[in-house]
Amino acid sequence: MTALPTISPRQLFLRVPPFPGARLSGFAEVSCADASLDGIGERLRELRVGGTYWAAQPRLPHDHYVVVTSSAAVEAAVRLADRNPVVLWDRAGHSGHGNYGIFVVTGECDPWHMLANATKLIGGGDDHLRLIAALLNIPVYEVDETTGETWRAPTDVEGLIASEFDGTAFENPFTGELMSALEAIELCGFWRRLIDSNRDLGGALGFAFWKQSHVAPLLWNGSAPVQFLRGDGRQISDKRIAVWRAKAAPESVAELERAGARLVEVEDGFIRSRGLGADCIPPLSITVDALAPHFDPSRPSELELLLQNGEFDAPTLARARELRRLIVSAGLGKYGQGNAAVERPAGDRRHILVPGQVEDDRAVQSGGCGLVSNLQLLKRVREQAPDAYILYKPHPDVLAGHRRGAIAERECLEYADEVVGELPISSLIGMVDEVHVNTSLAGFEALLREKAVTTYGVPFYAGWGLTRDLGPVPSRRTTVRILDEMVAAALLIYPRYLDPATGLPCPAEVVVARLSAAEEGDAGLVVAMRRLQGKFMRRLRSLVQ
Repeated sequence: MTALPTISPRQLFLRVPPFPGARLSGFAEVSCADASLDGIGERLRELRVGGTYWAAQPRLPHDHYVVVTSSAAVEAAVRLADRNPVVLWDRAGHSGHGNYGIFVVTGECDPWHMLANATKLIGGGDDHLRLIAALLNIPVYEVDETTGETWRAPTDVEGLIASEFDGTAFENPFTGELMSALEAIELCGFWRRLIDSNRDLGGALGFAFWKQSHVAPLLWNGSAPVQFLRGDGRQISDKRIAVWRAKAAPESVAELERAGARLVEVEDGFIRSRGLGADCIPPLSITVDALAPHFDPSRPSELELLLQNGEFDAPTLARARELRRLIVSAGLGKYGQGNAAVERPAGDRRHILVPGQVEDDRAVQSGGCGLVSNLQLLKRVREQAPDAYILYKPHPDVLAGHRRGAIAERECLEYADEVVGELPISSLIGMVDEVHVNTSLAGFEALLREKAVTTYGVPFYAGWGLTRDLGPVPSRRTTVRILDEMVAAALLIYPRYLDPATGLPCPAEVVVARLSAAEEGDAGLVVAMRRLQGKFMRRLRSLVQ
């Protein structure tokens, strides 16, 4: 693909949605002599992208309606409608037309939604709207607004596609590399799926102020900013409410549930940030689950159903394999990075890493199935492996002084041979033979590195044939998965990611690249104050132990 200098800006058919806080507003179009047009029309039609595809989706007549784009052409539209409903789409919002009992829609809307069940487009609109109508096989009529004369405009899908894409490529907004039109269409389709999943989201409850700017683009519905609720949000209980349940007031959640609101569980993603959430460092990924939190084995989550029933094609598995390679080679974990080699303290003796957890964390309280103590976990590991060299790593939030779960060293060393506090989890996993966990994500990170994992609780990755499970894994988990399928589900499909450089939702590979290159920006005053508080709390606890 031969690229020439960037073309001067114009209103492109393919556009970057105006996500809240985004620092990039559009694609850079590049002249490309050998750009191919093959498959463009089919893929545009399948993914329904082009024009303002993120915009509002107003209520419309059920089907067989006519869309008119000019108030002056309404009378002609009524004649051509053959008694079917007429929708006046007044994008400028100036018509105020109320005659003939027509539907009036004002402002920017999703053109694919507007034309999906239409039988005619009258008034034509711009070339972008004509292209969408042509792709949907909807006839376009022109109207002489002086005489009222109408005629059917010729449809030339190939010509419209060529006028938009011939000789054109794009810059990838995340990498700056050259991207074909088909690749740009796929990226727009990725954004469309995200926005469509948020269409009926009415608000968000329990989101700390320092987290909201990173979460807002991932929950955006395309037409209105995310409403972060302070109260119970009963006024919008007819819509779905995204809830960060651990930080939401229980009485507010209970009130929403009594009002019949559909609650959507939001949690940190599995590749989160360079630093701790407890230090007020916002997440670069979240999970959004309409069924259940992924760590609650009492009921199936969307992630569990994906692992139980999902099908993963060869390109997705290839992506998963490469993503895992990138994560392992960069030494990435949920909260940071570290890949330095660590010596084995006991030579050839069997080495087991036991990661501690925050004891009052929801993942422990529900997924631990009764095992909620780090000390009890250590005791069980020692019972399972009496001759092993056991290394215990406290959870980073506990080490930072913010959360519950600390064990006095003398008690810890009754069962563990060594406490490894500051060493990176990735380096430790690389050194040991096995990782034993309650529900810790460290077990999943060990699977990425092809280490043997034993679970005592029921994390999301237990029960699929990849781990030795001592906890009460639900009998409904019957599918056997390979590692690439687990990675595809848990890292590519289930979470949502935000690129810290552009402020745009992005594929997982972009966040992995940013974290690998340490591109996250300054921590800020809130983080510094939170870390100072953690030091004080650690000091206070050491005085009472």
